[in-house]
Amino acid sequence: MIQKILIANRGEIALRIVRACREMGIIPVAVYSEADRAALHVRMAAEAYSLGASPALESYLDIEKVVTVAKRCGADALHPGYGFLSENADFAEACANAGIKFIGPSPKSMRIMGSKTRARQEMEKHGVPCVPGNSQALESFEEAAQIAQNIGYPVMLKAAAGGGGKGMRLVREPQELRSALEAAQSESQRAFGDGSVYIEEAILNPRHIEIQILADEHGNTIHLGERECSIQRRHQKVLEESPSSFVDVALRNKMGEVAVQAASAVGYSNAGTVEFLVSQDKNFYFLEMNTRLQVEHPVTELVTGVDLVQMQIRIAAGERLPVRQEDVNFRGHAIECRIYAEDPDNQYFPSPGKITLLQEPSGPGIRLDSGVYEGWTVPVDYDPLLAKLTAYAENREQVVSRLLRALDEMFVGGIQTNIALFRRILNDPGFREGKIDIEYLNRLTASVAADHQHNEIAALAAGLFAVLDETSSRDSIMHDPVGPIVSASRWKRSAKIESLQWQANDDRQN
Repeated sequence: MIQKILIANRGEIALRIVRACREMGIIPVAVYSEADRAALHVRMAAEAYSLGASPALESYLDIEKVVTVAKRCGADALHPGYGFLSENADFAEACANAGIKFIGPSPKSMRIMGSKTRARQEMEKHGVPCVPGNSQALESFEEAAQIAQNIGYPVMLKAAAGGGGKGMRLVREPQELRSALEAAQSESQRAFGDGSVYIEEAILNPRHIEIQILADEHGNTIHLGERECSIQRRHQKVLEESPSSFVDVALRNKMGEVAVQAASAVGYSNAGTVEFLVSQDKNFYFLEMNTRLQVEHPVTELVTGVDLVQMQIRIAAGERLPVRQEDVNFRGHAIECRIYAEDPDNQYFPSPGKITLLQEPSGPGIRLDSGVYEGWTVPVDYDPLLAKLTAYAENREQVVSRLLRALDEMFVGGIQTNIALFRRILNDPGFREGKIDIEYLNRLTASVAADHQHNEIAALAAGLFAVLDETSSRDSIMHDPVGPIVSASRWKRSAKIESLQWQANDDRQN
C-alpha cells in the first residue's frame, strides 16, 4: 500500500496529483522553490518542503535535493508529473536506490525510449512502422548529405536526445543542409547536453496523432484511443482533442495495436503515450514515446471515464489493470486549450506578473485544471502555462460551442494570455471542418496578421479621406459668399469610409 506520495512538480499538474491522492486516502506532499512559496499546490498539499532557489536547476531539477526530501518526509512513492525530471532515467534509478517507488516506467524502458535513435532502432526491430531515414546519430556533413540524397528532399533533421521541437530543422534543398545541420546540432547541445542529430524523410503537412497506453507490472497493456495534437506552434502543442475527426474506427484500432506492440517491446509499465505522424492518405509512422503522463491527459479521461493519475498510482502499487481492451468504451468528444501567460499578438512574448483579477469559467461540461489564483504572481523562471481549459459534450460541434462560451467567461487581469487565440481557432471554418495538420496554426496566424495589416491600411486610408473631405468642406464654406445650405453630412462621410474599407477588403481577396 502506498500511503504517502511526494509530488516532484509544480503548478496545475502538481495540484492534479494532490487531488488524486486525496480521493485515494493518500497523503500528498509538495515541494517548492522560492518563487513558488505561495503557490496553490503548496497550499493544497498535506505537507510542503522547500527545494531552495527559484531557478529550476537549483530546485525542481536537482535530483539529490528531491530524493533527500522524499526520504526525509517518509514518502513511499514519488510522482514526477510531466516536464522537469519526469523522463530522467537517472532520477527514476535514484528513487529506486532510496527505496522510493517511482510512479512511472522502469529506468531501462525510459533509457530505450528516451533516445529517439535508440527507440527507432528498437521499433524497427519489432516491426513498428517508422519514417524512412537513419537510425544512428550523424557523424559528419558528408554522411548527412549522402543519406539525404538517398531519401530525397525535403528531409527533417531531429535531435536524438529530446523533443519539443528543439534541434529540429526542415531542409527543402541540398544547399540548406550544412547550415541546418550545424544549427540543429548546436540547439540540441544547448537544450539536452547532447548534440546528436539524425535525419529522416519529411512528411509534409501530416497530422500529429498520439495513442494513450496503460500497462501494469504483470504484462497487461491496453490503449485508450487517440488524441489529435496537430495544432502546434514550433512543435509545441497548443490545443488537443479526442477523438480525432480524421481517425476512423479501423485506423484507431490499428494504431492502438501498434502502440501496445511498441510498449510491450520495451517491457513498459505505467502510463505512456506513443506518438505518430499520420499522412494525408492515413499511413502512420512512429515518432516517439513519451514515458510519462501527458499535459493533454484530461481529454482522454473525459472520453473514456478512466482516471489516468489514479491508474498510475494503482499500477505503481502493484495492482493489475482493472479493465481489458474490450472493456474500454469511447463516448463523446473533448477539446483542451492550454492557457498560457503570453501575448500571441506580440510574437508570443511571455507575460509574467501579478494576476490582479481572475474569473474562471464553469457550467455543464467544463473542466479547468489550474494552478493559479487571484493575487498570485506568475514567475519568470518556468513554463508560462497557467491552466488547461477542457470542454466535453456529445459531439465535436457541441464541444466547440461549449468551449467558446467558457472562453468568453474566462478573464485573467494584470497579464496577457492567449485566450483570444483560441477564439480565433474555434471560430475558424477550417478548424470547424477538421481541416488541420501540423502547419495549421502557422497558416491561421499568417492569415490573421495579413487581415490586421490590410485593416490598418484601410483605416489609415479612411482617416485620410475624412481629413481631406473635412478640409474641402471648410474651403467651400470660406469661398461661398452665401454659404452652404447644408453642411457636409457625417453620415455620408461614414458611408464613404465604410465603402473604402470594403473596397480594400475586396482588393485583398481578389
